[in-house]
Amino acid sequence: MAKKEVKTDLWVYELLQEANIQLTPQGCDIIEIDEALKTASKSKTGNAGYPEYCGVVNDFIIVIEDKASLDKHIYKDDNGLLSQEVKAVKDYAVNGALFYALHLAANTSYNKVLAFGISGNERHHRITPIFVNERGDYQELSDVETFISFNNANIDEYYVKEILQEETDVEKTTTEILKDAEKLHNDLRNYGNLTTEQKPLVVSGIMLALREIEHRNFAIDSLIGDARITDGQKIYDAIKSNLYRANVTPDTKRDKLLSQFSVIKDTTKINEIDDTLGKTPLRHYTEFLYNSIFKNIRYRNSAEDFLGRFYGEFMSYSGGDGQTLGIVLTPKHITELFCDLAQLDVSDKVFDPCCGTAGFLIAAMHAMVKKADDESQRRCIKRDQLFGIELQSYMFTIATTNMILRGDGKSNLHNLDFLRQNPKQLQLKGCTVGMMNPPYSQGSKANPDLYEISFTEHLLDSLIEGARAIVIVPQSSVTGKSKEEQHIKSNILKNHTLEGVITLNKNTFYGVGTNPCIAVFTAGIPHDKNHFCKFINFEDDGFVVSKHIGLEETSSAKDKRQHLLDVWFGRVKAETKFCVETTIEAEDEWLHSFYYFNDEIPSEKEFENTMADYLTFEFNMITHGRGYLFDNDTNLDK
Repeated sequence: MAKKEVKTDLWVYELLQEANIQLTPQGCDIIEIDEALKTASKSKTGNAGYPEYCGVVNDFIIVIEDKASLDKHIYKDDNGLLSQEVKAVKDYAVNGALFYALHLAANTSYNKVLAFGISGNERHHRITPIFVNERGDYQELSDVETFISFNNANIDEYYVKEILQEETDVEKTTTEILKDAEKLHNDLRNYGNLTTEQKPLVVSGIMLALREIEHRNFAIDSLIGDARITDGQKIYDAIKSNLYRANVTPDTKRDKLLSQFSVIKDTTKINEIDDTLGKTPLRHYTEFLYNSIFKNIRYRNSAEDFLGRFYGEFMSYSGGDGQTLGIVLTPKHITELFCDLAQLDVSDKVFDPCCGTAGFLIAAMHAMVKKADDESQRRCIKRDQLFGIELQSYMFTIATTNMILRGDGKSNLHNLDFLRQNPKQLQLKGCTVGMMNPPYSQGSKANPDLYEISFTEHLLDSLIEGARAIVIVPQSSVTGKSKEEQHIKSNILKNHTLEGVITLNKNTFYGVGTNPCIAVFTAGIPHDKNHFCKFINFEDDGFVVSKHIGLEETSSAKDKRQHLLDVWFGRVKAETKFCVETTIEAEDEWLHSFYYFNDEIPSEKEFENTMADYLTFEFNMITHGRGYLFDNDTNLDK
């Protein structure tokens, strides 16, 4: 048993190291806490007692007790409370952790203690946190898989969200954005009679014009409803100036963008003073965007696709979900997950051939810039290492605007039909990473090129050998029900390698009705029939649907994402209910549910209950004269 517990200790240490948490084994480097542990015997004799690990993160004491056996995880008394009897404290991980936490809360000046009871091993385990305050009140919390939520960067957010049950600043910002999106949508409709396509163009155009304020080429106060030089003309001129300032070239690209923004100066209703507003709708929109959105985008270093989020809200309020155009905008947590799965480096060149509002490229830009050593390298990333294609002219305009607002990256965006481009020519760009959320529900037997899996093949063919390709597609794409899709899957394996597929939360695209998954490939290297792929069930991702908000991140999301990455990159092993590693065939359904088998080890109690049920069944069969106890060679009659 001692040897098993040493293995558990080492595994827990690795988890702490991964989360960048430094704790002391069998004691504490902080004198006040170490002094308190000198009277913390589990036998309650007043002698010394030391947990497996102890230390401080920010102003929280962290204390950990572990056991090798899952059967020794937690013990509750008849009242459903964690027993603090000596035997329970000694024998059970959670009970022991709580004992130390209560002792430290009572005997140190620290007001917040997080205790962790851990049992099992890398593959089969439980990690249960408990919060204890200075009064000795304790609060049981949901199990976690990693310690990522408890490092210096995340522990305060966890405390506010999970323990205090309050909204974090990030959540408040998201809520405010959604409210602003609804108000702006209503105002665009009520005061402008704008179409679904025109609304985001007006928004993104005004955002570009606002950039000219700092150069004194535009002022909101100049929007006075003049009939000769209209507010729309003034905004259009500011947009034109900003496109030149942003060095958008060639001229044909700049002219294409300006042609899309002409709706601002050419729509009469938004350029006339509205009696209710007492100003033009354009001035009203400009004031609103400046105060509510522009400052967020300018000064917030985030992968959040603000204009994309607005566009999604416009679509939902309009009663549509974008499916008629195949548009399904990718949430921020997915674009960031793509960057993690790709392990982006400062030297990578990233290609998104269906870039929409540029959410993937924005996330990739932030991830790569964050790793850059100097300003020269950051400029190179923005100018030369981000490539995008978008078919819809107005979406291309929004994507370009979004990239300009985020600090460039627009030079290599193109308004083209990806499927009409020669992949060999696209390969010349030297892209090492492909990311894509292709148009959904467009393919058919008559148009097999429009299947999502066909877009995937075209992306793979467009990347250099050894490049990483990550796509988010409906699960039906990787099951390949039609002959055409089966043929494409087979073709992919002849030229490229499937690394694995991650089944996602069914509400990832909340309101769209798509069950998505992420497929990861290595381009240009034929799939070896002996190659093991990973199939992961990540439906429980820590995101839930909240009323009036939509998909919302819970405090467990960071933990679950870290566990996913640990399993994906082979840092830890997981039960097959989470991850199956196996060889594949083209005709297989490339999903976790297709390959899953149950490898869970039953606890002693579960084994005893199962045997009791079996023996009861056998007894009943015997009493009816047809039972066999344990095997067919031992026939026990009445």
